[in-house]
Amino acid sequence: MEVTNLLSQAYAGKRVLVTGHTGFKGGWMCTWLHEMGAEVFGYALAPPTTPSMFELAQIEPLVDHHIADIRDERALRERIDAVRPDIIFHLAAQPIVRESYRNPLETVAVNVMGTANLLDAVRVIDRACAVVIVTSDKCYDNREWVWGYRETDPMGGHDPYSMSKGAAELVTDSWRNSFFSGADNAIDVASGRAGNVIGGGDWAVDRIVTDVVGALIAGKPIQLRNPLATRPWQHVLEPVSGYLWLGRQLLEPDGQRFAQGWNFGPSSKSVRPVRDLVALMIAAWGSGEMSVAESPSANKEALSLSLNCDKAQHLLPWHASWSIEQCVSATVDWYRAWSAGTDDLALLTRRQIADYTASAAAQNVPWARATP
Repeated sequence: MEVTNLLSQAYAGKRVLVTGHTGFKGGWMCTWLHEMGAEVFGYALAPPTTPSMFELAQIEPLVDHHIADIRDERALRERIDAVRPDIIFHLAAQPIVRESYRNPLETVAVNVMGTANLLDAVRVIDRACAVVIVTSDKCYDNREWVWGYRETDPMGGHDPYSMSKGAAELVTDSWRNSFFSGADNAIDVASGRAGNVIGGGDWAVDRIVTDVVGALIAGKPIQLRNPLATRPWQHVLEPVSGYLWLGRQLLEPDGQRFAQGWNFGPSSKSVRPVRDLVALMIAAWGSGEMSVAESPSANKEALSLSLNCDKAQHLLPWHASWSIEQCVSATVDWYRAWSAGTDDLALLTRRQIADYTASAAAQNVPWARATP
């Protein structure tokens, strides 16, 4: 008899729409959903970088691939109506803080209005489904606290990106309370807020891992803009497992009680300064050196940021499964394979998902528990 786990049991045969499926996090999610037997549908712009996770990990054959803009309300509504999804994961976004300074209006249009477009399309079509809106740890009004932000803390954001994520959370809460509540409601909407994500396949500009890998391959010193800035570092599979487990809970008969905001972050041991993350990557790579940039970024970014994940740990329940050393090791292994010219990064991606699942099962994390 084939043995599976609670998560794969929940998604086998489900129709799942992923917006932003051509991106870094979307590629990992689509691969995992396909491995679990879901029927996966995509809605996104073309891959945002060259190279890209979408191309190198061979995501296109795994999904019903559809290119369109999240800002196109009519196209989005038609896609949702055609797919008839059991669940939607909304990942389509402008994800870069520094890009939000260059193009603030586009950031707001994509992250805020794109979210509103999706929720309103679900409202108008009025078909039973679950929706997980993915935002960011930067949605909170960051006051440089040393303790982690809780789901009850106020939304905010001093830069356009953070503001847009806080606003997307407010849009989600407004639509949930206005249109998706009540005893006869058939649409359950939750949001997931994750910390800083690393992992193979991310080539977005102005991301620390992208910069580090580029410098390591070129044999150049790694220039750090904000070496003392602390972040909750986690492998991409950590929050993706949280989003998927949250989605599974929404699909249950009592799913409406999970229709809230949720933090998905690592343990406090993985909240480290940028320089510590880079040192771990250099050690895993086996070479490299770092230096502080002579001209630090003129764009303000928070120096201290972490999440309190007690709510997810106790009520879903969910917790991170890899140490920061394991997260860095998996990330470096993926990029090292790419730099060596391996032609099967799709296999490596699936293997890392299997390794992560095995680690979660060994720790008896609920979603990874075996079921016949």
